[in-house]
Amino acid sequence: MKKLLLCVPFLALMFQSCGNIEDEYMYDKGLYTINWEAAADSSSVTIINRFWNETGNYFNYESDGYDEAFHYWPQAHAMDVLIDAYIRTHDAKYKDCFDKWYAGINSKNGGSYWNNFYDDMEWIALTMIRLYEVTDEAKYLDTAKQLWNWIKEGWNEEYCNGGIAWNHGDVWSKNACSNGPAGLIACRLYQIEKVEEYKEWAIKIYQWERDYLFNPATGAVYDNIDGRTDNLNTLTLSYNQGTFLGTAHELFKITGEASYLKDARKAAYFGISDGSMIDAGNNLLRDEGNGDGGLFKGIFIRYFVKLILDDNLEPIYQKKFITFFNNNADILWRKGVNKSDLLYGSSWAKGAEGSTQLTIQTSGCTLIEAKAYYEKYKK
Repeated sequence: MKKLLLCVPFLALMFQSCGNIEDEYMYDKGLYTINWEAAADSSSVTIINRFWNETGNYFNYESDGYDEAFHYWPQAHAMDVLIDAYIRTHDAKYKDCFDKWYAGINSKNGGSYWNNFYDDMEWIALTMIRLYEVTDEAKYLDTAKQLWNWIKEGWNEEYCNGGIAWNHGDVWSKNACSNGPAGLIACRLYQIEKVEEYKEWAIKIYQWERDYLFNPATGAVYDNIDGRTDNLNTLTLSYNQGTFLGTAHELFKITGEASYLKDARKAAYFGISDGSMIDAGNNLLRDEGNGDGGLFKGIFIRYFVKLILDDNLEPIYQKKFITFFNNNADILWRKGVNKSDLLYGSSWAKGAEGSTQLTIQTSGCTLIEAKAYYEKYKK
C-alpha cells in the first residue's frame, strides 16, 4: 500500500505545523488514515487561538473576536474542551487558562457565579467539579458546592410533585435541561465526598425526570412539562438525551443496579436512531442549528462515549453505538471542517464558512477530543 504524508498549509493564527494535522493518504481507497491524537491537538487549540479573550479572561462568542459578547453557559463547555485536552496532553497552555477563566467569568458575570437559569449554573458547576478533579484546588470544588446550594433551591413540589425549575421566575416549567445536569452534579459530588445526601438527591432528581420526561418504551427524553397545565412538550434534543443517559450511567456505577444501565442504553439508542435525532443520509447526529443548539450534539457525545466504553453494556448495543460514534467523528474530520482554518459548522458534514460561534466550535471540538479519548481507552 503506497502512502504519502499529506500536508496542508495553515493560517498563521493557528500556530500549528501542517504535519500535526493530516495523517497518511491511502491511494487505493482515496482516504487518509486519521491520527486522532494529532486531530485533537489541532482542533482543541482553536478554542484558545480563535475564541479566548485575553483582556477579559473568558471565551468570546464568535471566532476571531467578531463578537466578544459574554455568554454564560457556553463558557463551561469551552473550558471542558481545554480540560479534555489537558488531561490528554498535560500541556501547560491549557492549564494556564484555568485560574484566569475562573476569575474572568466571575467578573464578567457581575462578581458572582449566580444565574437566573438553573441549567446555566449547572453547567458551570459540572465544569468546576472537573477543574477540581484535575487540579485538586479546593476553590473549584467550593464553587461547585456553592452553585449546588443555589440549584437545590430550584426543586419545588408545588408543580408536578417535584423537579428542578428551569429558572427562578417560571417555577412551574420543569425541564430536562435543568434536571439532567443537576442529577449529574449530585452523582459527581457523591463520588468525590461520599456524602449520602448527594446520592439521595441524584436518585430523587433522576427518578422525577424518568417519571415525567422519559418514555421508557422508546428511550425518548422530552424537553419539558408545564406544571400549570401538565402539558408535555415532546420535543427531543440531543443534549437532553445525553444528560439523562449520563446520570443513569453514573447511578449504575454508584449503585450497581442494572435498571439504570438499561435506561442509559435506551436513551442512547433513541439518540442515535430516531428520525427526529439524526441526519439519516450521513448517519450523523442532526444539525440542531446555531446559537444554543450548536452545542447540543457535543454534550450528548461527552456522556455517550463514556457509556460505550463500559464493558457492562450489552455487546450488540456497544457495537452499534461504537459504529455510530466512529462515523460521526470520521465524517466531521473529513467533511465537517476546512483544514485551512479548523472551524466547524453546525452540521458535522459541512465546515463553517467564515466565522463560527463558540457553541458550534465547542461541539465539534468535544467530538474530536472524545474520539481521541476513545482511541486511548478502548478495550
